[in-house]
Order: sequence, then structure tokens, then C-alpha cells
Amino acid sequence: MPLGPFDSWLLLSFGGPEGPDDVTPFLRNVTAGRGVPDARLAEVAAQYEMFGGRSPINGHNRALRSAVEAELTQRGHSLTSAWGNRNWTPTVPTALEELRDAGCTHTVCIATSAFSSYSGCRQYHDDIERARAGVPGAPAVQRVRVFWNHPAFVGSVADRIVDHLEEAGLDGRVATVFTAHSIPVAQAATCDYAQQLREATTLVARSAGLTGRVELAYQSRSGPPSVPWLEPDINDTLRTLSDDGVEVVLVVPLGFLSDHMEVVFDLDTQAAATAEALGIQMIRVATVGSLPRFVSMLVDLMEEAAGLRTERPSVGRSGPRPDICAAGCCPAPQRPDTRSG
Repeated sequence: MPLGPFDSWLLLSFGGPEGPDDVTPFLRNVTAGRGVPDARLAEVAAQYEMFGGRSPINGHNRALRSAVEAELTQRGHSLTSAWGNRNWTPTVPTALEELRDAGCTHTVCIATSAFSSYSGCRQYHDDIERARAGVPGAPAVQRVRVFWNHPAFVGSVADRIVDHLEEAGLDGRVATVFTAHSIPVAQAATCDYAQQLREATTLVARSAGLTGRVELAYQSRSGPPSVPWLEPDINDTLRTLSDDGVEVVLVVPLGFLSDHMEVVFDLDTQAAATAEALGIQMIRVATVGSLPRFVSMLVDLMEEAAGLRTERPSVGRSGPRPDICAAGCCPAPQRPDTRSG
């Protein structure tokens, strides 16, 4: 059976290099039009080289795609699937061509971002519209709603925390730092990104039974130092905690759905080195990845978008987001944005 009006679904993501030869071309795609110097690209390329020039994001997306397909099948939905990326193969136009050639006309889309910002929300809408304009006969595409405050997303992150607490022999009194990708302050002023992260931090901490010190920090900023980005940085937060006598810190990458490059380098490499130098035991919690509860939620959201579910669950005070974002939400930044993905 199709899923209401939808005969297909699209997994939409950021993309990442598959090998060393892909790294520099990928980084040029990410930073196109932003005036990022070659020296900065070389620095970021060196980070990828530490991991064989391959981003973990691709493997995670393949696993997520397979898990969603299995959940759809279990529920009796038969949909053609495709996977498209903003910055590397398979691209969004390629994915739409595949769906068109398969005879698909209406596609429901999952983007690998739980929160609202230009890069995490509006830019994905732009990616879709640009791709559709360039692919004659492309299917209509509708994204599911942003899900940062869906109880199953909050619960999935909390489940990961509880698992790590049990494995480490810790309880909810441990100091915890939630992290997300920093964005320019000027960009944050035009969207609800920071507010959503603050509320989600509170919701997840409560769901996981955390009673100790809880902080929200940012990571992965880029761009010239003269441009202010959201703070504090995770490394500065670790220094502050050390100064306050904290010896064990749980780090939760709340703003990321999978353990991709900005998790394994910025947290598992850089932040872990900072923690070690400070004498702090840092325990990094896994992202939701393909956790069954999370995957089930994604299919619930697809059924919502198809009109098969009337309830739109959310927790906290902000309420559920609409399926179709307002035209002016999360506008494009007015100055170069040097995020590196």
C-alpha cells in the first residue's frame, strides 16, 4: 500500500566524502560562494585524513534508510525510496531523477536535522526546490515537520543517556553538557534554533532523570574570529567545569542525529583531548542513529504528513511545528557562513 498520497520517500542529508579524493571537492561544494581561503580548506581536509578521508555520515544514512524501509514494510507501506545530499553524491537532483524514472509523483521527505535553523531547515527546502526546478517531471516533495520536541525524539536521546550512565556505573547526579553546532549570532537572531536547544536540553534532562549540573554548549564553529557565533564553546565549558572541581562529565551531542565527522572529530578528538588535559573523565553519549524508537517516530511523522494520523504529539511549551514551514522562517544568512559539515 502507498502511504496516503505518497508513493515514495526521500532521505535528505548533508553529504560527506567517501574517500581521500573526494575531500577537497566536497569541501569546495560546502563552502562555495563564501570566500573561504584554501588554507582553511586544507586544515579541514587534514581532519578528514585522520579518518581515512571518509565521512561516517554516509554509512549512518545508509543504515537509517534501511531501518526506515524496514519499518515502513512492517506497517504495510510500500514506497520507493531515494537518498540525496546537499554537498556530495548521491545529490538531490540525482535522487529526484531516480524517483521520477520509477514513476513516482508524490514524495515525503525526511531531512537529517531535528532543529530549525537556516542550514538545518530552510536550506533543505531550498535544496528541494532548486533540484525540482532542474529535473523535468520531478515528483512533488513534502518534508515532515521538525521534530526536536517530539516525545519519541526526546525519549530516544534520554534512552541513550540512561544506557551510558548504567554502563559507566553513574547516576543522574553527574554533570552533563549538551552540545549542538554553533551558528553565527546574526543567523540565530532570525530563527528559534537557540531557544529550541535550550528547551530540548531541559526536556531530555528531565526525561533521563538528570539531577546534577546541566549545561548547553556549542561546537564546530568556523569563520573569522571577528564574526560572533553562539557560545559557549564545548572546550570552554569543560574548562569552566574543571575550575569548579567537576571530575566526570557526560557529553550529549543533542544537535546531531548520527556520529558523523563533527561528532567524532570535534567531540571524540578535540573535546576529549581538552578533557584529558584537564583531568576530566569525559563520557560521550551516542547519538540516536538508527535507534528503533527514533526510526518508529520518523515513520509516524510520515504518516502524519500523509494525513493518516490526527494526533501531533509534542512535549514542552512550544507545541508541534507545522508540516510546511512559513515562507519567512529561518532566512538565509546575510553574510558568508563557513560551516564545514
